Amino acid sequence: MAEAAAAAAAIAQAIKASGAIVRVEPNDFTRLVSRQDAPLVVAARGGFLRRNYHYLTSYRGFVFFTKSPEPLALSGKTEVIAAQVIWVPS
Repeated sequence: MAEAAAAAAAIAQAIKASGAIVRVEPNDFTRLVSRQDAPLVVAARGGFLRRNYHYLTSYRGFVFFTKSPEPLALSGKTEVIAAQVIWVPS
């Protein structure tokens, strides 16, 4: 019982620490990135049974996240940082 409470507290703390993350569709994500002068995107491969691609970017004070079955076509001006894992609370 105490282990379940500790796990729930850890999850709640992780959600608080992550702040507001906005999930968007991949096409909306690429549109947000294209609006930026010097876009920065963090990308990682994810998934367990089905591989997919996870992306994060910041825009006007918000953090945007998307997940896509295929790599996104980002413009050449986009700086992409490869991460091992992107974890977003559900």
